[in-house]
Amino acid sequence: MKKNYIGIREARINFSKLIKDVRSGMEITITDRGTPVAKIIPAEGQTLSLGERIKNYENCGLIESCPELNTVDNSPVELPRKDMEEIMRYIREERNDE
Repeated sequence: MKKNYIGIREARINFSKLIKDVRSGMEITITDRGTPVAKIIPAEGQTLSLGERIKNYENCGLIESCPELNTVDNSPVELPRKDMEEIMRYIREERNDE
């Protein structure tokens, strides 16, 4: 697990590694005697996919993976009749407005 808080001395020693982590989307807070004093964040314009950002947060230990959610079930979901009727009414109204 990568930590996202690091002391000034350790940050100075491992700066190149910190930059590599930041490039991958990680945000790092620099502390002075346990008090946050600065933050290193990815530069604007760097875009990561949602999956990449989630993986980075998992690596930082900010969130935990949930294997049950990683299974993809492409089977159709049956909506209750009441909901289906409401959706169809909305679609008809949208078409009439055009």
